[in-house]
Amino acid sequence: MMRSVLFGGVIAAMIHAVPLAAETMTGAAAVNDLLAADRTFSTNSAKSDLPDGLAAMFDEETVMPTPGGFARGREAIVAALKANPANAGSHASWTPVRGGISADGSQGFTLGFMTISAEGKPDRKAKYLSYWVRKPEGWRVAVYKRGGRPDGEVSFDLMSPSLPGSGFVPARDAATLAKYRDGLDKAERDFSALAQKIGLGPAFEKNGSPDSTNSGSGPGFTVGNDKIGADVGEGAPELTWAPDGGVIVASTGDLGITWGLIRPKAAPKPGEPSAFPYTTVWRRAGPDQPWRYVAE
Repeated sequence: MMRSVLFGGVIAAMIHAVPLAAETMTGAAAVNDLLAADRTFSTNSAKSDLPDGLAAMFDEETVMPTPGGFARGREAIVAALKANPANAGSHASWTPVRGGISADGSQGFTLGFMTISAEGKPDRKAKYLSYWVRKPEGWRVAVYKRGGRPDGEVSFDLMSPSLPGSGFVPARDAATLAKYRDGLDKAERDFSALAQKIGLGPAFEKNGSPDSTNSGSGPGFTVGNDKIGADVGEGAPELTWAPDGGVIVASTGDLGITWGLIRPKAAPKPGEPSAFPYTTVWRRAGPDQPWRYVAE
């Protein structure tokens, strides 16, 4: 099963754009602040059409997967959303069910469920994952992913938040920030290489954690690296992937996101895309611990 179905380094500029207040709000308080921002954007979005409603939380750095690649920047993303006829006359609202935060309080993620409504049409259901960066004007989405949700019951109860471990200290020098980025870039590439050796499912199990979440194939999110591994299967993957789209890492080097393309090994059939976009949020439990995916 394609990883995209289941589921740039602009580090320095984003780190130095963080206001002091972001650095003093950490842990559970910072997660709650981020969740509140996500909910506020949802409330406002319901009053507008879908492209403009979503655009309020984007800026010129935001990245969103599109068929075969990525759109970058609010204007390009709005154009991509308006080009989809299904979005015409639609309104979107959503509910986050999990949040996570970096140790410096500057970056975080939310994921949850979305409802897309249009007069005279049945509601459409979706799942989303947003990676956020706190900027002087407030929280803004850096990388955004949305996918369809099959019919079925889901829980809107909040999951336990992803909170930072101890021992992380913000870095201000470019060399350390580059080291964090390169380390996460390598972790993603090693993930793909490991999958070629031991199989997709075992690689997902090894590179995840008990609280890792995956968009999965059902109506809800798949939670737990063992369940995610079982969901994607045991066989050798017929694909490879790499973070050739970009990598963002918090100044504390404990939370980050990668995005890029999944490429099937076999030549695509006529009419099929040659690559599929993916996004993955990563976390480290401690400064000396390996990167593990936490949401995708």
